[in-house]
Amino acid sequence: MKRLPAAMAMAIASAFAAYAPTAATAAETLRYVLITENGKQAGEQVVERGDDGLTKVRFIYKNNGRGPELTEQIRYHADGTMASYAVQGNSTYGAVVNEQFSVKDGKAAWQSTTERGEKAVAGPAMYVPLNNSFEVASAAISALSAAPDGKLALLPSGTLTQRKLAEAQVTLDGQRRTVQLLAQTGLGLSPQFYWATTGAGTAEKPRLFAVVIPGAFTAIEQGWEANGPALAALQKEAEQKMLAELAATLQHPLNGLTVVKNARVFDSEKAKLGPASDVYVLRGRITAVLPAGSPVRGAVNEIDADGRVLLPGLFDMHGHVGRWEGGLNIAAGVTSVRDMGNDNAQLQQIMDETAAGTLLSPQVVPAGFLEGESPYSANLGFVVKTLPQAKNAIDWYAEHGYPQLKIYNSFPKAILKDTVAYAHSRGMRVSGHIPAGLRAFEALDAGFDEIQHINQVMLNFLATPETETRTLERFVLPADKSAALKFDSKPVKDFIARLAKQKTVIDPTLATFAFLKQKDGDMNTPFAAIAPHMPPDLQRGFRVGTMKIADEATLKRYEQSYAHMVDFVGRLYRAGVPIVAGTDELAGFTLQAELELLVQAGLTPSQALQVATRNGALYTRTSHERGSIAPGKLADLVLVDGDPTKNIGDVRKVAAVITRGFLVYPHEVDRALGIQPFVTAGPALKKLEPVSSNIAGGGNEGALQRIGVSGHRHD
Repeated sequence: MKRLPAAMAMAIASAFAAYAPTAATAAETLRYVLITENGKQAGEQVVERGDDGLTKVRFIYKNNGRGPELTEQIRYHADGTMASYAVQGNSTYGAVVNEQFSVKDGKAAWQSTTERGEKAVAGPAMYVPLNNSFEVASAAISALSAAPDGKLALLPSGTLTQRKLAEAQVTLDGQRRTVQLLAQTGLGLSPQFYWATTGAGTAEKPRLFAVVIPGAFTAIEQGWEANGPALAALQKEAEQKMLAELAATLQHPLNGLTVVKNARVFDSEKAKLGPASDVYVLRGRITAVLPAGSPVRGAVNEIDADGRVLLPGLFDMHGHVGRWEGGLNIAAGVTSVRDMGNDNAQLQQIMDETAAGTLLSPQVVPAGFLEGESPYSANLGFVVKTLPQAKNAIDWYAEHGYPQLKIYNSFPKAILKDTVAYAHSRGMRVSGHIPAGLRAFEALDAGFDEIQHINQVMLNFLATPETETRTLERFVLPADKSAALKFDSKPVKDFIARLAKQKTVIDPTLATFAFLKQKDGDMNTPFAAIAPHMPPDLQRGFRVGTMKIADEATLKRYEQSYAHMVDFVGRLYRAGVPIVAGTDELAGFTLQAELELLVQAGLTPSQALQVATRNGALYTRTSHERGSIAPGKLADLVLVDGDPTKNIGDVRKVAAVITRGFLVYPHEVDRALGIQPFVTAGPALKKLEPVSSNIAGGGNEGALQRIGVSGHRHD
């Protein structure tokens, strides 16, 4: 049921013949192909429905040198729900997946490498595997079409609903078929969109026809691929309408002068908390920062911070933004995201919708993605073979206002130095992964300004020119060998000194790499603090291990290696190497965990906040308008309960966010997304009614009289 194949996996290959439906069905084979945005096939799903009632599925998806492979065996009840389910295979990062489910005598039971459980059932209920193909979504489509109330109970818990958004005609060699766009809610933090057959004129129930993940891929019945772009366009239009409605509900315009009173302002330049202040906002910018209690002149809106901490908007310096995750970022106080690789057209649309105020989203600073041709390519941005092609891509990015270039794993090392030089000549910073066959010091030789991910840094000491870093080896080798790395050795100390001297930025994404040492069934530690607030299916997902960890000795070694990586980031910081805070994982929440890990690495909470504010602005070249709270800068403001300068975990207690001229309450966003709020209510927006004033008179004669008219309270 999960939307992204990268999150899918497999389970065991036994069929539960005893629970088969009584009516046999005609044999049928359905083949789906997975096509990336640049037209390459990245996988397939083959569904074989036997005349004995057994459905077999083979699924594979490979992109960026990794991806799941699975086999499933399923038997269905007459109502379309699963009577038995079994899946085997490997996950995106190689973990063994082995899961089974069955229903017998009114009792459902399930077991996997992650969990086991059972539950009494009465009536139709659909099991949600921890890892699965799109066949499970197809089954849910069919079962929901027959549900009289349009709802379907989920196992272990939850309820799935479905509604039709649009219809379209698709064609193939003179054949015509009507398909419908469905939105399912009840799993994850956003609707899941599927194109389904209608079953019109036949005895068949609706089933899956295509899955469109805008900017990523389209999975569609083989032969019908030419219809994919039209379906994607219709889906984007339908999603845009839903997103605009959500933005209109959750973004409260701040019209006229607004004063945020009595806030303890975090000084990101000095990394310390300042005295209580009143901050004035007009048309999305800060107009004044005055001592708390100063006379108010002409404000029409008032927000009483009541002593809360006021942070500049946080930066996530390693995102891959999507249209549905903006609320997660804003609710976490993330008002700027550096996008480190995306479908170019998709990203331009997101930026346009954000600027127009029709999308609840942070502001995006784009980094242009540049990859080389290989069997391991990540199919984003521009994929090139030659220097002229690379220069053409850089020109496109420069003309579209991209301040930075990101180079990826398969980029041809023979043209690396000339490509970096050309990007610099166009005024762009250059960062990235280390191309295969090279190590980090050679990327610095070529002119890199920044390196992404702690594993790419550690590979400088662990890889050889022959190491295939485009495969899972780029994860396995650091997990296996980092524990033994001697930080006081001359090669390590010399490399750190070089990074510090050249001011090479490191984007470690420590929270993302916690999966390296996660044992299947245990909580992935960066999400432990938020798990109780999440919907049940996400809570389960946080316990799914993704690395293949064969035994306790391997687990201990991987844990030591990860601890070594965290320690290494602290050493970099203390040596003067610039650090930025990025995620590359679940939006918003992962940045909060990243700041906790920076503190674990030895930074103070205030220093970690400085990294997420001042450093973010500095290395996106937006310091003139972001990163601190000062007159003339953008009013990207985050009100926090507690004191994150003392306890960094308090950064999760965001009470209100101001950005792009809107006031957003995180508790409203959380509830809209099915999350239990971290703060139950934010400070009320009070409407002030100005009375006659004589500003020219000086003194306090121009101060507004408080009328005491309360605005809408959000609670």
